[in-house]
Amino acid sequence: MGDEDDAKEYRWETGYEKTWEAIKEDDEGFLEASVADIIQKAKRKRQALKQGSQKLGMMRHLYLILDCSDSMSSQDLKPTRLLCTLKLLEIFIEEFFDQNPISQIGIIIMHNKRAEKISDLAGNGRKHIKYVNTLNQTSLIGEPSLQNGLEMALSSLKLLPSHASREILVIMGSLTTCDPGDINVTIENLKQEGIRCSIIGLAAEVHVCRYLAKETGGTYNVILDDSHFKDLLFEQVDPPPAAGCLESSLIKMGFPHQINVEGSEEPLTMCMCHVDSTSEGSKLTTGGYYCPQCFSKYCELPVECRACGLTLVSAPHLARSYHHLFPAANYTEINFDKQVALCFACQRQFGESDKQIYECPKCKKNILHRL
Repeated sequence: MGDEDDAKEYRWETGYEKTWEAIKEDDEGFLEASVADIIQKAKRKRQALKQGSQKLGMMRHLYLILDCSDSMSSQDLKPTRLLCTLKLLEIFIEEFFDQNPISQIGIIIMHNKRAEKISDLAGNGRKHIKYVNTLNQTSLIGEPSLQNGLEMALSSLKLLPSHASREILVIMGSLTTCDPGDINVTIENLKQEGIRCSIIGLAAEVHVCRYLAKETGGTYNVILDDSHFKDLLFEQVDPPPAAGCLESSLIKMGFPHQINVEGSEEPLTMCMCHVDSTSEGSKLTTGGYYCPQCFSKYCELPVECRACGLTLVSAPHLARSYHHLFPAANYTEINFDKQVALCFACQRQFGESDKQIYECPKCKKNILHRL
């Protein structure tokens, strides 16, 4: 459904647009090649829109809202929508923290007209993946409540400082939502707080989802297949342009160091991150990272010190968060006419099936194979 207020002509005023001709069967009668071509062109278009002079939200706080209603038991994605989504979320969470190491994720599920928080905002990717793996036993019942899920995420995100990028990603498999009140009020509150909401639909386009994404500055897409689902999910890995209400602020961070004990080995100590953990037993270890302010020990980075509240990071973490500000130049797509025999990057030989290749805009000599 297109936006109702778009100043476009009606279809019957512009004549027929034969959209079905964009999808063609291959020699064996399959449509995968056409679908893959459509996905590739969409990825190239999104890449071309990226600009290096935009202000980005580096410290991201993202809530994943997952539909766990009866509609997620459908088998149009194999083996089911839910299991396919959980598998892709594992890969997404791992990639998200690899590219955004100083960011945080929280998980909320919607089922039986209620919203339930599975994990709070935290920067520990392994913990979130563990919670995601437990969702395959969740009972898929009733309808989702989009408003309850948004309200639960809003109640946590609005308490964050003004320099934090606040986002919500909704994975919606149902075509309906059962809300206790007026969802337009919730959307207006999200807009006022500067919270960006993006939605990935697994079935068909829903007007309220389109309206939510438009009002909050997010994106809304409906998947074609599981490969397209993965591409849409990985679009959320890159930090989005910063909201207008996002303020610039200096953030105090600590770079942990090792404690050297003269004349002896490093002593056995207990880390603060597992001192009261019920799922993982606390152990005495020698290695670790020590807070430069209060000398509390932690077994992994990045982390927020539980004693003094200082954010502990390492130099590579800041570098991986910083590199999004300087994206690589877009390569020029050209027709392959046997200009060269081998790909400059991987030294792979071009074949008959290679019709499009890419050229570096700077040196004009590096012709790259599409990977």
